[in-house]
Amino acid sequence: MDGTGEGSARWTLCPACRDPDPPEKEMIDVICGARPNFMKVDPIVRNLDPGIGVRIVHTGQHYDHIMSQSFFDQLRLPPPDLNLEVGSASITAQTAAIMERYEEVVADGAPVAVVVVGDVNSTLACSLVAVRYGIPVIHVEAGLRSFDRRMPEEINRVLTDQIADLLLITSAEARDNLLAEGKSSRSIKLVGNPMIDTLKRLLPEAMSSEEPPVGERYCLVTLHRPSNVDDPERLMRILEALGDLEGLRVVFPAHPRTRASILSWRLEVPSSVLVGEPMTYLQFLRAQAGAAGVITDSGGVQEETSVLGVPCVTVRTSTERPVTLELGTNVLCPVVSELKDAVISQMEKRTGSPPEIPLWDGKAGGRIAAAIEEFIGGAR
Repeated sequence: MDGTGEGSARWTLCPACRDPDPPEKEMIDVICGARPNFMKVDPIVRNLDPGIGVRIVHTGQHYDHIMSQSFFDQLRLPPPDLNLEVGSASITAQTAAIMERYEEVVADGAPVAVVVVGDVNSTLACSLVAVRYGIPVIHVEAGLRSFDRRMPEEINRVLTDQIADLLLITSAEARDNLLAEGKSSRSIKLVGNPMIDTLKRLLPEAMSSEEPPVGERYCLVTLHRPSNVDDPERLMRILEALGDLEGLRVVFPAHPRTRASILSWRLEVPSSVLVGEPMTYLQFLRAQAGAAGVITDSGGVQEETSVLGVPCVTVRTSTERPVTLELGTNVLCPVVSELKDAVISQMEKRTGSPPEIPLWDGKAGGRIAAAIEEFIGGAR
């Protein structure tokens, strides 16, 4: 089925999958749907045994070129075998749409396991469908906790971990979180951070780009969480605080929802703040590496800046990446009036070389692939 006929399934089948006599092999589904997923999925797919069939399922949670297709292109990730094309919607509607469309896929041909990454809506939605059909769930980046259940991502993390069969963790504290929630130690494996594999692989390419640099000392900003951008008063105060960063150009590639908020509320943007379109992965990686500091509310950016050795300030009350706080590469700053001082303090504490983080070594993809293969072999 390719979603073209009346009453047919509503997903797109890639041309390579139209072989009427495909080779018989064990197949796993690898789920991706939003920008943070693509960098994590890539090293896993690269390292899996070719004897295992891999079906990349793109839910379409992020669907425009910059937020989705450019990542496949730049990572040189194989094109998705299926695109569920759910598009943008409220959390509830989007999660329900992903479940409905992925169920059609599974009913048409169930995989032996479903691999999900991170904490986006696609992760929880496809995990719930898999469990309904008795398919084992493997969660990459399990056990991260902000302990703030007002964040939709925290709910996605907690629920996915409760129904997952294999929990692959990036850092040691995740094991304690999972054990405290009643998960068996036998289901938990420390494998490292696959997103750092992608960073290390593509950083040289990003830095060799002929694209002109900003040309002056700058601070890079990325904000998208509802707590920061869905309240006009708070977003206005954040923009004002960015304008107070004296001697720094502020480069702000705005998430679509953030840009829409600024425009719809007609908020004034200080002259030193350059609000632009979202960047491709290579553009953003280069921008991070060259920044004097980074202001964010993203989990992945906290990790990337730690590996790059770039000072980071996170505009949140909590983080599910406490290792970044312990290393001092990142600091929380939920109070907007304190943002300027937090940025200056972080930049002053910058060290000459980034810290070493166990298993964030660019080889996590191999360990994850080995854990998946061992799990599938034991489930036969």
